[in-house]
Amino acid sequence: MKIESDRLISLDRAHVWHPYASMVNPTPVFAVVSASGVRIKLADGRVLIDGMASWWCAIHGYNHPHLNAAIEKQLSLMAHVMFGGLTHTPATTLAEQLVAMTPDLLQTVFFSDSGSVAVEVAMKMAIQYWAARGQHGKQKLLSIRQAYHGDTLGAMAVCDPVTGMHTLFNQVLTQQYFADAPKTRFNAKWLEDDIASFSSLLKKQHKHIAAVILEPVVQAAGGMWFYSAQYLKRARQLCDEYNVLLIFDEIATGFGRTGKLFACEHADIAPDIMCVGKALTGGYMTLAATLATRDIADTISDNGNGVFMHGPTFMANPLACAVALASIELLLSGPWQARVESIEAQLQAQLAPCRDLQNVTDVRVLGGIGVVELDKPLDMHTVAHEFVQRGVWIRPFGRLVYIMPPYIIETDDLTTLTSAIYNVVREL
Repeated sequence: MKIESDRLISLDRAHVWHPYASMVNPTPVFAVVSASGVRIKLADGRVLIDGMASWWCAIHGYNHPHLNAAIEKQLSLMAHVMFGGLTHTPATTLAEQLVAMTPDLLQTVFFSDSGSVAVEVAMKMAIQYWAARGQHGKQKLLSIRQAYHGDTLGAMAVCDPVTGMHTLFNQVLTQQYFADAPKTRFNAKWLEDDIASFSSLLKKQHKHIAAVILEPVVQAAGGMWFYSAQYLKRARQLCDEYNVLLIFDEIATGFGRTGKLFACEHADIAPDIMCVGKALTGGYMTLAATLATRDIADTISDNGNGVFMHGPTFMANPLACAVALASIELLLSGPWQARVESIEAQLQAQLAPCRDLQNVTDVRVLGGIGVVELDKPLDMHTVAHEFVQRGVWIRPFGRLVYIMPPYIIETDDLTTLTSAIYNVVREL
């Protein structure tokens, strides 16, 4: 097994360029041969408990028989067919399901391939909406500091231009507006000053702003920060006051991760446009969707050139739509909320001792997300090996060690993950 593992790693280093990685000085990679439940089996025979749900999407774990069956059934009918001028049952049924489970105002669904593209679609919808209403000057977006919305050019433009991952491209990207990041923690006492920067920008620039885009409650890849739901309520009020659309990026938070089915439910408000992805297919296939109100869809369709100008080749792929339906059915038919609440309680208890470590500046937990923030960035060349040696798969970034495990994880396995975090951070 070691010979096969070494061969795979050698080929990988020679030819494969990994995300956020260097070809000259690559961070460690580990060859995977299979995965089942919450366990990933490496080519060298080691087995790891997965704390990442494969970048937060494998909420039911791996190799689930219900999801496997959905793929196999659809594969016997058709793997793919273009969505231009054609439709099919998996897509229409999935659209019906998404409309039923998201806020009532969201009535139309545009499918795409990935979260970043879903964000691009949302941005284009907002701009085309105002153009159709004759307000061609409303072409900018308002985001907030520490935001992350994806790695394509349009999505990059609404990520934090200073502390984000895309500062190299600042001169290329469309210059958008950025308000201060909210400082009021989730469930903490609301301070109205927290919305002052946002309010000021809307007041001054609303004639140029097509939409506000926010990650509701959780700023994910921008720092794993959990902020007050009251911020979202005030943002909704201000968007209505200044005639600006509100986009929620629920790609990381959707389908139960924060303890609500969608994070906007913490604020009991609805956006005009919502992006979903990641956990949509239970981690089986790449698929995303942008939901919008009927007013947005009808306005774009009745005015201007009458069509929305976007069309991904693999839009509404039947295999992806079929497994998404199976994943949603599995989620809604099971005790997902109780599972997430149990994960949250265990993370609160077992990560708490990290607060006493000298190199830890903060520990925070919300739903199925646990975060330990350090006083300096981690060395990814060494820390990955430290976790793998302890039999867990945890991939930190920057100063953050965090986990977002599959919802099916058992208590003992979650303890193994939290113990590994404490011990590795302590040794650092």
